[in-house]
Amino acid sequence: QIDWDAGAVELLTEQRDWPQTGRPRRAGVSSFGISGTNAHVVLEEPPSAPASAPASAPAGTPVPWVVSGRTPEALAAQAERLAAFLCGHGAEVPAPDAAYALATTRATFEHRAVVVGADPVAGLEA
Repeated sequence: QIDWDAGAVELLTEQRDWPQTGRPRRAGVSSFGISGTNAHVVLEEPPSAPASAPASAPAGTPVPWVVSGRTPEALAAQAERLAAFLCGHGAEVPAPDAAYALATTRATFEHRAVVVGADPVAGLEA
């Protein structure tokens, strides 16, 4: 039995901000099933690790541009979208940063291609 009036514990009834306080954030979640099966868990925010930035490469250094798709057609479409993005916004994104993000943050599917070069648009269009 929880005495809701005795402490700082309260039932969350609507969305609200959860500010950083310098300590790990924790939340308790309970689920009560009709058949008598109950589940309870305490979730804790993992410690924050400093983001590791990719090593910077001198201008003009070839970097790998990794693309993938579930099918050959999806791979070609992904390459087209990336080439179009680079033609319109390529100057805004440093090549090493974009290549790093493509290699580490995107899903890897069965059909893959890697274009290596300081100017990958021609390779992506091919």
